Amino acid sequence: MTELKGVEEPAILIEQVGPVRRLIMNRPERRNALSESMMVSLSDALEAAGRDEATKIIVLAAKGSVFCAGHDLKELTSRRSDPDGGKHFFAHIFRMCASLMQTIINLPKIVIAEIQGTATAAGCQLVASCDLAICVNEASFCTPGVNIGLFCSAPMVAITRAIPQKQAMEMLVTGEVIDAHTAKAYGLVNRVVPQDYLRIVVDKYAIEIAGKSQEALKFGKEVFYRQADMTLADAYDLASHVMAENMLAADAEEGIDAFLSKRKADWPSLKE
Repeated sequence: MTELKGVEEPAILIEQVGPVRRLIMNRPERRNALSESMMVSLSDALEAAGRDEATKIIVLAAKGSVFCAGHDLKELTSRRSDPDGGKHFFAHIFRMCASLMQTIINLPKIVIAEIQGTATAAGCQLVASCDLAICVNEASFCTPGVNIGLFCSAPMVAITRAIPQKQAMEMLVTGEVIDAHTAKAYGLVNRVVPQDYLRIVVDKYAIEIAGKSQEALKFGKEVFYRQADMTLADAYDLASHVMAENMLAADAEEGIDAFLSKRKADWPSLKE
């Protein structure tokens, strides 16, 4: 095959293996920074995966030694020469990032972060926004904005919803790096595994979850995030309503009948 010179590889590589779609950030030379183009590509890839009926689980991975270095500071700095000093572009970029994180939350499918290296600032936000996160022993995490005069306010939103407030505040005000096992102790990641086993473990989780009722997962993910900031009474009202709706779904009917009949469920949602 003739290699086309001057043609840049896609920002996101897509691998489909059965029901698992792996989205791989492919800008290792730029530390997979969340530039404007990277965020557009990643948002488009996530939304396409969400619409694809064959895809049941989404894995977010990256090439290189860095999972994601956060915003592209060179791109941001280059806009200081704009007539408004970059104000419009800065607001646009941070709104785009917020939208990207909410896309992950709002997808009806589980998103697993597969972290092979460092995740900083908005990269740490990306990890915190995924439903599950599995990393290698060598991975590290930080929100170092305070060290350059830019408090990680947007990453704070996701991080404070993933880990306890005292730990989140420590990360935000010190900018210090935490290792993989500290991240697990905080609750930022679910599992820490050897480098050689990362994909094996992620695929094991992905395949296991892909075999569950997709209707139940869709109901569950939505209510999980919606109830988080509600009062206890409102959360129970919402959960009770959703469970009643869930009971009417074909998967619930099949699953309960299978349980009572002591047989394996044959999920209707997996046939779609």
